[in-house]
Amino acid sequence: MDDLGKIHQFIIHAFGKDFTFNVETIVMSWIIMALLICFGYFAARKKSIFPGPLQVVGELFVTQLFGLAEDALDKEMARKYGPLVCSLFLFLLLCNSFGIIPVCEEPTKDLNTPIAFGIMGFVIAHYAGIKTKGIKGYLAEYLEPFFIMLPLNIIGELAKVVSISFRLFGNIMGGAIIILVVSHLTYSVLLPPFLNMFFGFFVGTIQAFVFTMLTVVYISVQVK
Repeated sequence: MDDLGKIHQFIIHAFGKDFTFNVETIVMSWIIMALLICFGYFAARKKSIFPGPLQVVGELFVTQLFGLAEDALDKEMARKYGPLVCSLFLFLLLCNSFGIIPVCEEPTKDLNTPIAFGIMGFVIAHYAGIKTKGIKGYLAEYLEPFFIMLPLNIIGELAKVVSISFRLFGNIMGGAIIILVVSHLTYSVLLPPFLNMFFGFFVGTIQAFVFTMLTVVYISVQVK
């Protein structure tokens, strides 16, 4: 229970300010990125008509996620944003499930990670909207249905970042707290391993999928 809320940090003093870095989040994120790079390399290294296990798994993810992107966007837009959809889902899937491994922590348990991805999706969606509709058409939508709705429309767009980020953070952090409390009460005998698998695989997969699909929907709303 002493680990609840404990974050390992290091602070750099520069330009008269303190820059704080969460060590576990950075290390775990880089490990996950390395794993995904290795997976992509070995899955695509020897492509064959008779694929190996890694190629099968890779093609399954790509086919399904590109299909979902085409449903929300058109085929041309799906080709452009399909790699983003695949990368985002796989990264979040591993992030949410990484706590299953002993001594490892979920990067999405740190609020900075979900907010960073929320901001990334926000920027990409609005960039796509400006590129598709032009700056005039993009700005005109904030005046609909009446110009007095401008402040509410702006708040509504900014609220999407908060909503999508805190949903992911809340579910992952909530699961970690439940596992920690139950482990303390039962001395980690029977129930915690099942809870760990449940929150790591099931809830983690659902939340990665929801976050990814909401990002795609936000892009779709801006370009249509």
